[in-house]
Parts: sequence; structure tokens; C-alpha cells
Amino acid sequence: MAQGHLPATGDPDRAEEAASLSPPPSPASEVAFEMKHEHAASLPGGCSEQDHSPPAGNRGRGEDAPPFPSIEVAFKKMQEQDQQPLGSIPEGPLVEILSRVPYRSLCRFKCVSKPWLALCSDPEIRKLSPQTLSGFFYNDRGRFSFRNLSGRGPPLVDPSLPFWREIYDCYAVEQCSSSLLLCRCFESRHQEEEYDYVVCNPMTGQWTVLPPVVWQDQEDGDFVYFEPIMDIFLGFDPAVPSSFVVFVPLTNCFCEFTQMAIYSSETGEWTVVQSEWGYKTILVGNSECVFFNDTMHLSTHYRTIVTVDTEGKVWREINMPDDLPSSSDLPSIGQSQGRLFMWQIDTDHDCQLYVWVLEDYVGSNWTLKHNANVSELFGRQRREDELSYTVIALHPDCNLIFISDDEEKTVSYDMDNQEVHVICTDREFQEVIPYAPCFAEWSSEDD
Repeated sequence: MAQGHLPATGDPDRAEEAASLSPPPSPASEVAFEMKHEHAASLPGGCSEQDHSPPAGNRGRGEDAPPFPSIEVAFKKMQEQDQQPLGSIPEGPLVEILSRVPYRSLCRFKCVSKPWLALCSDPEIRKLSPQTLSGFFYNDRGRFSFRNLSGRGPPLVDPSLPFWREIYDCYAVEQCSSSLLLCRCFESRHQEEEYDYVVCNPMTGQWTVLPPVVWQDQEDGDFVYFEPIMDIFLGFDPAVPSSFVVFVPLTNCFCEFTQMAIYSSETGEWTVVQSEWGYKTILVGNSECVFFNDTMHLSTHYRTIVTVDTEGKVWREINMPDDLPSSSDLPSIGQSQGRLFMWQIDTDHDCQLYVWVLEDYVGSNWTLKHNANVSELFGRQRREDELSYTVIALHPDCNLIFISDDEEKTVSYDMDNQEVHVICTDREFQEVIPYAPCFAEWSSEDD
């Protein structure tokens, strides 16, 4: 269980400014680059300001060459230029440009001058700044920790989640939906049967305690309470950061259910709807869920994916690929670039990795996008490899997949060019949760 009173491993404000220790030569050059490559997850390298100095030519014989300015005058002129971050660009268009620049670039721009620091620290710009995968939460010998995707610098997020430290003694992370965490929070670590379900944004410190799952019976008007919660699923879309939803199947002791409870952060209430999936639907569990297109996608034990929208009106069942290997390992699902992905590592047959993409969402037609031997990706012999491998994440913006051997190292694998990069060699990099920050705040029923 992750502890809520862990020592802070990094101040979030300092971590933001420490995204890069060396400031860029000119923010304008990097803005132009980022606008052209807005989808890029990492900072471009080698950006520099082009030299626009006038050509040096011979002056006429009658012209007196001006004297060279003193060092003091030149330095003062540079300072005056640095105090004008807007230059000839009106403030409105510049703010619009900066709101489209990845957050790490905004952190670099802060180092240019005080006006740039003030401009790039504007909360409204930061809220609109596009985000992508920035790192991983993980379990480090029972301690909840965070590792930047780059592997460098102080953690972007304070994993001790200090904003509720005065209320809760400890917590356990149940799930992460892009930018929000769903946790079980305990007022006392000695009373494990008493806890709250809490949704929080680690970057803004905003958090909400979910009310008990209770609703009013339509027939007799009595209030119905449901417990214990067996499965709970958080849904959050960074493109619509003003709200989140939570889904709770009202399961019986056989993990079967006929109803679904849906919580909306906008109303602060639960609604209960009748399930249209069928009585024998048995879900895999909390980790196997994907929320996008305003719809929750959940894996079942019967090689299907069931979906329901946030209002409980549209229910679907999607069959998994026909060419799914007959393996004892269950496939996993994720989303990238606005499409549903599925992958499986067939440990029964030389650790072969298969990745499918649902190209035709309406027709439920899967396409095998890639396959590779995982042992070879880790530089090992197929038949001599006895390690177990796990796909820990799929990058949301490109064809990059992250794989761990649960023992020695974690690698990233680019499915487009088949490049492998080691990102971690820490044995304690366990129970990994991918994370993309969001600086916008959700609205509530009190707003």
C-alpha cells in the first residue's frame, strides 16, 4: 500500500522550471518549431536563432565609420530587448501561440527573462498547453514514486500528494485515467476497512471525495445503498477537462451484474441504469479499461470488449480479433491517437508480441498492426529466456510501446522503425502507471 506521508521528492513549481537547465537562445525559434511539430512529445534539439545581422560591406571614403559601442551600452541595450517579450507580436496572438506549445517548452522559456517568466507562468496559458505522456507513477518498495519519462531531473509530480495530508493517513492508487488518479484514502492505516474513494489531479491539487453509491428506488421510493464495491472505473478526457465520470458495476458475489452506477462530477450524484450487456458479463478488472470518445471500454473474460457511454444510453459489445493467439495470457487494451488498441504477449510461444488497432470502430474490424519477439527486443535468446514480460503503457500520441521484464529493465519500442531504447534499469520499477499532466480544473455542482 502506498503511503500518504512520504517525504516530498520534489517541489512541483521547481520541477516545472527544472524541465531543462539550459534556456533556449530564443523562444521565438522554438515556438515556430513546436507549432510545426505540435504532436511531438519531447523537446526539439538543436533549435537556434538564425543570424540576421546585416552584411559587412566597404563604406564610402567620405563616410565616417561610427565608433564601436562600449560594453556597458551594448549590455544595457540587450537588457532593454530582453524586457520586451512580446516584440512586434500583439499580446493576444502570442498568448494563442504559447497555449499551443508543449508545457516543457514553456518551462524553458521562463529562463529567458523576467517578462517571459511572467508570461509563461500565466495559469490560463498553462491550462491550455497541450500535454502528453510525461512519466510514470510506480511502486518503489511500498513507496509511491514518480519517474519522468526523460529519466532526468526532479519529478514533475510530488508523489506524496501533499494536498490531503492533513485529512488522510495513507492511500492506495486504484487507477489512473490519463491525468487523474482514483485512490482509496484511509484516515488511519490501522483501520483498513474504513476508507473513501477520492479522485484527484496531482498537478492542481484538486480532489473530490466520491459519495457512497446510493440511489432512490423508482418503485417504492426507498434509498438503496450498494457495497462493497468490487470494480470501479474512472473516466477522464483531457480534451474536455471540466468533468470526469466514474462507473461502478453493481456486481453480486459471482461477479455478475445487471445494473451500472455512473457518477458525474458535474452533478455530484450517482445514477443507476440497467445494463444491456447481458447477465453473464464478467469483467477482467480495474486495470483493463479505456475511456475515450465519451465512452468507457472494458475487457471481459470472454474475449469481448463492452462499452457504455457516460449517460448509460449507448451499450455495445466488440469482439476481440479473430487471430488472437490461444494463450493463457489475457490481452490488454489501450488508446493511442484516437483509436482503440489491443496487445498480447504470448508467453506460451516464445514471448511473441502482437498489437492490433481497431481501424473501423463502427464495424469492429481489427487490424494486426505489429508483431515482434520480446526476448529479442531485450537482446536475449528466444528459447533460453525464462523471464516474464509486461506491456506497461502505450504512448497516447505515437506508435511507441513500453515493455518491462519485471526484473531488470524497462524499454520503449518504436513500432514504426523498430528501435529499442532502455528507459529504466531499476528493479523497483514495479506496478507502473503512465501519467500525462493536466493543469485545468474540473467544475463541480457547487460552481
